[in-house]
Amino acid sequence: MDMDPIDYSIHGDDLQYVEVRLEPGRRAVSEPGAMMYVDDGVTVSSEVGDGSGRETHFLARLWRGVRRSFSGESLFTSTYANDAALTRRVAFAAASPGQIVPVDLAAVGGELIVQRGAFLAGARGVEIGIALQKRIRVGLFGGEGFIMQRLTGNGVAFVHASGALTEMRLAPGESLRVDTGCLVALQNTVRYDIRYVGRLKSALFGGEGLFFAQLSGPGTVWLQSMPLKRLSQTMLGSAMAAGKPRGVFGILWALAVVVFIVANILLGGGDGS
Repeated sequence: MDMDPIDYSIHGDDLQYVEVRLEPGRRAVSEPGAMMYVDDGVTVSSEVGDGSGRETHFLARLWRGVRRSFSGESLFTSTYANDAALTRRVAFAAASPGQIVPVDLAAVGGELIVQRGAFLAGARGVEIGIALQKRIRVGLFGGEGFIMQRLTGNGVAFVHASGALTEMRLAPGESLRVDTGCLVALQNTVRYDIRYVGRLKSALFGGEGLFFAQLSGPGTVWLQSMPLKRLSQTMLGSAMAAGKPRGVFGILWALAVVVFIVANILLGGGDGS
């Protein structure tokens, strides 16, 4: 199926949103709840599956939706169709502070592997599936579990990262070691493996954990500076230190803070790590 070409612009610095301009007859898709505003003349609907339009049978679309749910996305996809005679706009915003990166799937070989919950929106025809980790140690210690997201197609996909975002191109044979929570996306040509820190003292007192991700080229990777999991831990530690809770009321107060942070992570579509 051909992709619907779209024109877009990204606004903001740390709290970004992307505005997509749809020509008559064009459509875009997004995760439910990502819409910020939409012009009159744009029909908004929810579809079971990924909204790519590749499957017309309900059971096939349902299976695509189930696969999406395993990758951290909703069973449904929101579709925006411009039924007007003029160009119309629709904007999408992420649920957490960070940056939005547009990736032309055709330019990266038609496929991109991203962290769970990172997909925000895209052109009609972008397919969201699952990418299973083939190495057991990557699934156990890679920070993403055994399942990541696989975006396929030839259109533009918008991926959200927490904090500042950097894009790095790795030459053949070139390797990069990163914190597992800072990995946002990578081309399928990049080898993703897990390595032990190497020294027990560093693992216990260095604050980086026992493992890091080793990425080997060729290909492009996208990294985020502030995973929400790290941010929530920092905020919780600061709140505990500032409040200095004592006794039963202090314990209840601390539990309330934890519940609040966890609820925001879950409702925000993931912890960004």
